[in-house]
Amino acid sequence: MADPTTLSVSDLNRQARLMLERGFGDCWVEGEVSGLAKPASGHCYFTLKDDRAQVRCALFRTRARFAAPFANGDHIRVRGRVSVFEPRGDYQLIVEAVQPAGQGALLAAFERLKHQLSAEGVFVNARPLPYPPRHLALITSATGAAVRDVLAVLAARWPLVDVTLLPVPVQGREAVPAIIRAIALANNEQRFDTLLITRGGGSLEDLWAFNDEHLARAIFHSRLPVMSAVGHEVDVTLADFAADVRAPTPSAAAEQLVPDRRELMRRLSDARQRLVRVERLRLDQELQRLDYLRARLRHPGERLARQRQHLAQLEARLQRAMQQRLAQARQRQEMARRSLTRFDPAQQIAESRRRLEQASRRLNSALPRRLEVERNRLNALMRELNAVSPLAVLGRGYAIIENSEGSVVKRAEDTRPGERLSARLAQGRLSVEVKRRHKR
Repeated sequence: MADPTTLSVSDLNRQARLMLERGFGDCWVEGEVSGLAKPASGHCYFTLKDDRAQVRCALFRTRARFAAPFANGDHIRVRGRVSVFEPRGDYQLIVEAVQPAGQGALLAAFERLKHQLSAEGVFVNARPLPYPPRHLALITSATGAAVRDVLAVLAARWPLVDVTLLPVPVQGREAVPAIIRAIALANNEQRFDTLLITRGGGSLEDLWAFNDEHLARAIFHSRLPVMSAVGHEVDVTLADFAADVRAPTPSAAAEQLVPDRRELMRRLSDARQRLVRVERLRLDQELQRLDYLRARLRHPGERLARQRQHLAQLEARLQRAMQQRLAQARQRQEMARRSLTRFDPAQQIAESRRRLEQASRRLNSALPRRLEVERNRLNALMRELNAVSPLAVLGRGYAIIENSEGSVVKRAEDTRPGERLSARLAQGRLSVEVKRRHKR
């Protein structure tokens, strides 16, 4: 029977693993990478060492996808938990996160400078940039990808902008003084109206020049508005905070600085089409209004024709009345003649002659009066007709003023000094020249 105090190898390794995992928990370890292996499984296995010791590390696939890249010889910091690989009894570190060594100190310095410069008011710039700029000063490396990206986007979107490259190193000891000198040079030039400070992505150490407090102050004191586009979207530097506008990438900065000419041309085409539609609609409305006014307009000749027709009707009625009365008189005369044959001829003749004479006198006296009444009515109608005639207005001393195109001039402001006009009078025309215009 086995001794109850004796442990199997499996039990020993398991208890050792539990004791290490419970005793240490998560911890940060710093050292140099060696023996890096990346099998097809996606896991990473490596050794972390210093000048006196080493420890095996395992970075499993689910964590390796999000870890910062590293290689043999890199000095890194890892966060993980101490454990034991039970089948072999190997003591190892299960890694959860990886970052370059020294980044923590840089981040602490970044936060300290950020707080200091914010308290000084260096991050309050928010001046609007000219849109689009006339002349852009581009401060970046002459050989980097950022300058190619910016120039390509500007050429595609808005080739009218002038761009002057002020080449500077964007990392290393010479970067900060070179960028500050470029900012001062651009501010002394009257031709520039916008500054763009940019570079491509990189590690925190690569971008550290743009976290310099002197550079941040130079950007803050710049006379010209400044756009900063340093690194990729996740990278943020003190230069970004000090600038008036920040862009996530160099290409995005170029897109924010200038409009897209293709989009403007499309919008211009849409506006032109809308304008054409509006003008066509307005023209149709005006043509309809003109047709309506033309239908309402009546020429004076038409009114004269109606008056002539009415006069002819009155004359015809007068003629019919006269003929009717003559017919009635003849009828009475015929009745008298017949009666004459039934009575004493001499007496009846004498009486009839007397009545005939009376009737003739009444007829002769009534006819001129009737003719006079109708003639007066006719004259009244003719006077009324003449009153509405444009020629009657001219007869009272008025004139119709026409320009060289034959259009009637209604307002003084429709003429200009020196213009030759024609004045139509009741009899004849006058050629006149405009000397001065008066509103009243």
